[in-house]
Amino acid sequence: MAFVFRFLSRLPLNWLHRIGWVCGWLVYGMSATYRTRLRSHALAAKVGSAGVRASVAAAGEMVMELPRLWAGPPVPVQWDGAELVEAAVQAGRGVVFLTPHLGSFEVTAQAYAQRFGVHDAPMTVLYRPARQKWLRSIIEASRRRPGLATAPANLAGVKQLIKALRAGQCVGLLPDQVPPAGQGVWAPFFGQPAYTMTLAARLAQQTGAQIVLAWGERLPSGAGFRVCVRPFEVELSADLAEATRQINEAMERVILALPGQYLWGYARYKQPRQPEGAVDKKG
Repeated sequence: MAFVFRFLSRLPLNWLHRIGWVCGWLVYGMSATYRTRLRSHALAAKVGSAGVRASVAAAGEMVMELPRLWAGPPVPVQWDGAELVEAAVQAGRGVVFLTPHLGSFEVTAQAYAQRFGVHDAPMTVLYRPARQKWLRSIIEASRRRPGLATAPANLAGVKQLIKALRAGQCVGLLPDQVPPAGQGVWAPFFGQPAYTMTLAARLAQQTGAQIVLAWGERLPSGAGFRVCVRPFEVELSADLAEATRQINEAMERVILALPGQYLWGYARYKQPRQPEGAVDKKG
């Protein structure tokens, strides 16, 4: 598998996206569970059939571009809103970048590290290691690059994020990722209750860091990506549940700006898993 991954990492981006397009539709056609979930989530957000079709292909493209992003030559990146990043970094309060499962969320952190992280404020991203040993080593090597650090998804990692923000640095999170039980609250997301992490709100509340919204738009024909940056347009509430709801609303606005590249097939409304080491009280 490592050999296949390395081979794919050398292919042109447009080739990988074409392969991904086919893979996305194969998975959609073969898995009734995935197909039903994707359509249900998209239609609940009032995304039309064109957006649904685009998201089917985009899911496959996202997977197939990962070898290139993790282990291949650099990809072309444009910026839309770089001045917002510059202003946020220069303010020196620390920046919490929030990126949903939209477009290429992997390229967003890489692009920031290359343009801002090396000379200005490094970024630390929260991650959960891959289960496969061969893949874990590739991902960890990719994410250890100038201007970019990683923090494990545990208490030590959270402390690392807080330390980075208090030093005026940046952190990156996927706030629409379902956290383990006890690490979130139920909040509306496209009209349905979704177990939502409170970490993003807590980091901003505890450190006074500025929240910035960012995503990586996948450009057509393998032309690369456009990193889009937008402000968090409301004052974050001091109430944790309300602040989490505000963040979900911000994610909705971002997603609806590019609905065809959101991972609607992600199990966003599932029950949270129990943290590792938790005791099953039903036993």
